[in-house]
Amino acid sequence: MIVGCVSEIKPDEYRVGLVPAGVAELTGAGHTVLFQHDAGSGSGFSDDDYAASGARIVETAGEIFEKADLIVKVKEPQPLECTMLRKAQVCFTYFHFAADQELTEGVVKSGCVAIAYETVRDAERRLPLLTPMSEVAGKMSVQEGAKYLERPMMGRGILLGGVPGVEPATVLILGAGVVGTNAAKVAAGLGARVVLMDVNLERLRYLSDVMPANVELLFSNAAMIREHTRQADLIVGAVLIPGARCPTLIPREYLAEMKPGAVIVDVGVDQGGCCATIRPTTHADPTYIVDGVVHYGVTNMPGAVGRTSTFALTNATMPYVLRLANQGYRKATAGDPGLREGVDVHCGRVTNQAVARLFDMEYQPYQP
Repeated sequence: MIVGCVSEIKPDEYRVGLVPAGVAELTGAGHTVLFQHDAGSGSGFSDDDYAASGARIVETAGEIFEKADLIVKVKEPQPLECTMLRKAQVCFTYFHFAADQELTEGVVKSGCVAIAYETVRDAERRLPLLTPMSEVAGKMSVQEGAKYLERPMMGRGILLGGVPGVEPATVLILGAGVVGTNAAKVAAGLGARVVLMDVNLERLRYLSDVMPANVELLFSNAAMIREHTRQADLIVGAVLIPGARCPTLIPREYLAEMKPGAVIVDVGVDQGGCCATIRPTTHADPTYIVDGVVHYGVTNMPGAVGRTSTFALTNATMPYVLRLANQGYRKATAGDPGLREGVDVHCGRVTNQAVARLFDMEYQPYQP
């Protein structure tokens, strides 16, 4: 099989879909790897590193899209890339269709096979390809939130952990999954007062045994969220419904009750976000203010730490890439129900029910 890896063209995206060791595994299994010139530089890998692992270095993305049977990426295809996808070509990447109808329609029109990292399941029903980036994003959410609480960034001018004699900041985290748990660990480690909310009582019971004393675990409902948004200096949105749009937990009217200069970091922005006033932003222009509250809506937070994120991501994706290359997507998905759930669009049909329902598009279950 011909496997292609292109440069990511989303703004300030420094990750890459394959590391040199992954290329060596693919070429060692008899596959051809086409790698775009300089695609690995943001993660600290040179063309020579990839060539030494057996890749053929190609100048343009167009040539790779034209020849490859399997495209391995990191972020969703941008509009130009959607026009280069081919019928029955497999594209393996993050898609987050629920946040972008234009992307969904473009991928459907291309006729490609879209296998989304974020909807692949493992035998325990976990999300193995979303987890590593959720870990990175959770830790970064507090790192970024702490920065934008600084007064020059239009924040409240608060040090997250305080100092002796001065109270620390209050951090509200909505969602106790992978993102929320990692955010809570970092915020607690910095000395903040942390409130972590979720609707899963079993998850809260588990976390009560492992979280430090400065993390308060609360059951999430509208009344509790409203009460604690008033008290929060930093809010981290860590809500996920796999494949679907995030529910709105912070409506616009809550903002008027919040502290001026408070910060919202909505990690779920690429799935629509849980704050009604959040919108996608970039690393170059990450924040904006609504009703006196700083909003941070960067959709590819882990892209800023490209080397760490690339290793974390490819550690998880490479077994699936090898399976797709060795077996072809039909046989690979037939033998792995969890991978089969990752097929969100198949040859012009939406095969993810939540996405089809959201955009009022025809839904057709995928059959290998």
